[in-house]
Amino acid sequence: MCGIAGAISLIQQPIPKLDKKLNVMSDLIAHRGPDAKGEWFTDSGTVGLAHRRLSIIDLSSHANQPLQGPGTNTVVCFNGEIYNYQQLRSKLNSNWNFNSYSDTETILANYHSKGIKCLDDLRGMFAFALYDGRDNSLFCARDRFGIKPFYYTQVDNVLYFASEAKALLPVMPNIATNKHALAEYLTFQYTLNGETLFEGIHQLPAGYALKVKNGKIDIWRYWDVKFDIDYDHSETYFKKHLKDLMYDSMSLHTKADVEIGSYVSGGVDSSLVHLLANKHTNAPLAFNGKFTEFSGYDESAFAAEAVAKSGGHLISSEITSRDFEKTFRDIIYHLDFPVAGPGSFAQFMISKVAAEKVKVVLGGQGGDEIFGGYARYTIAYLEQCLKAAIDGTYQDGNYVVTIESIIPNLTMLKEYKPMLKQFWQQGLFEPMENRYFRLIDRSNDLKDEIQWNELNKESVFNRFSDIFNNPNNVKKNAYFDKMTHYDFKCFLPSLLQVEDRMSMAHGLESRVPFLDHPLIEFAATIPADIKFKNGNMKYMLKHAFKDQLPKSITNRRDKMGFPVPLKEWYQGSLKLFINQILESMIENNRPFINGNAVKEVLMNQHFTRKTWGLLCLELWYQTFHDKAKCYRDKII
Repeated sequence: MCGIAGAISLIQQPIPKLDKKLNVMSDLIAHRGPDAKGEWFTDSGTVGLAHRRLSIIDLSSHANQPLQGPGTNTVVCFNGEIYNYQQLRSKLNSNWNFNSYSDTETILANYHSKGIKCLDDLRGMFAFALYDGRDNSLFCARDRFGIKPFYYTQVDNVLYFASEAKALLPVMPNIATNKHALAEYLTFQYTLNGETLFEGIHQLPAGYALKVKNGKIDIWRYWDVKFDIDYDHSETYFKKHLKDLMYDSMSLHTKADVEIGSYVSGGVDSSLVHLLANKHTNAPLAFNGKFTEFSGYDESAFAAEAVAKSGGHLISSEITSRDFEKTFRDIIYHLDFPVAGPGSFAQFMISKVAAEKVKVVLGGQGGDEIFGGYARYTIAYLEQCLKAAIDGTYQDGNYVVTIESIIPNLTMLKEYKPMLKQFWQQGLFEPMENRYFRLIDRSNDLKDEIQWNELNKESVFNRFSDIFNNPNNVKKNAYFDKMTHYDFKCFLPSLLQVEDRMSMAHGLESRVPFLDHPLIEFAATIPADIKFKNGNMKYMLKHAFKDQLPKSITNRRDKMGFPVPLKEWYQGSLKLFINQILESMIENNRPFINGNAVKEVLMNQHFTRKTWGLLCLELWYQTFHDKAKCYRDKII
């Protein structure tokens, strides 16, 4: 896991101050790779690559980057892990003189063998840029799920790229807000289709590649998930095959030349990853964060039970309001953007502790999107079941469970009654895309505080609908598959951004074994009536591994999703800190913000979802927009 940056001229002219620019960009991502620093330039000064290394595989200097192929004019800088690098190396060894034992060099060797088709063979998480001197081209790619980041911008006929958006700010002529992306963020608390909140800075979407040649930039999708449902096999078959693929993924994700630990929250996904990791590592360390000041915020007992079963050791850290006040500005800096929920703060704190003990940590990210682990799926599906029962349309194949079968699992919605009330107040039985959009639309909390007349909310829905209803991914009108597919494409990348930034802020590599593409491709073939049997969230996963997981975890109905007691803290030690930030938003007259409505939020004296959204947005403006000159001055 590392940090990359670089630039290529689109008009084959020397890039002004290229060495200075790359050095500044590299310094801004130094936290991603504390073990080594490297830069490489063409003699013409038209291309430059920079790298910050976190040494995980082949710890020797032979694996330092940018890495040039022996006797070749190809150079790569790479962030991530190629988990099948040993298998690739054995296939490529006869045609390539390897100088290292790194996974990085297998990218170069495979590219020389197969060109851009080398992506088909890579199994892992990655973002890389590969310069080919034979045709003066730059080939870049991002892994299938967006685990590793890749940002780019075009300024004065130069394409710049980096692992984090902040590293591109020094080359930007100005730092402005992308209002289309802001409308998406305010709606979902994440953005769609590669947009970012910085005008002019784009993110290469998951599963996409980019090539620069002869001044032309080509971008294309090289991988996509298809819900081609397999109706020919039984539940027993799917469970066995799922277990085989998960075991295989774990065997690859535990390969490293350094010690590996794991995050354990007390839920199914992280507990399973930890327990399966124990088959490949010796009593692995586990890390958990807890809030014990107020009841209802401590899940460490469940984490302890999972770790006790593995024979590992749990390091459970107490997190306080003082930690929040001390670190939250740094967290927004590392994230580059405001975020959906306060879980990022907790993850930052746990990653800090983990980085003191290990260099690699395993997590359970992806399980909810793959196997249906969110309560909103049950909420949305309950409405569709009611509609089908009334209309008598079960037989058309759009529904995987009946209203009678879903009823026993509705107790999990007890804590979501306010959400249900609000959801059903907005109407019933509309088209699926309208209903799911309403369910994930968070802008209702910010109706007055945002100047929506200056933002295009309708275009946000249209972009959402294009993804939700894409017939190339979900071929039949299956609600469960449409919901999970959308979240996999749009919501998961936002979670992975947090996963990457909060770990890399401390020079820690975070691996996500659920996101292994053979496993994902298989999961997409499982019929929804097996994955979501009787409306039971993550039925398939829990039942396939019921012999591995403690029953107390598989039977939980109260998984909290890492809540942070901000409501309670706001009534005490954090009130002044938060109020001062919101007052700054009013004083600075931020774009698209209604200051009078923000004053009402302050007067309300209660911490709500809108308070969180405004807090993050104002800190983002302070961290980047207010300091725009500081970033640009770095290369003067």
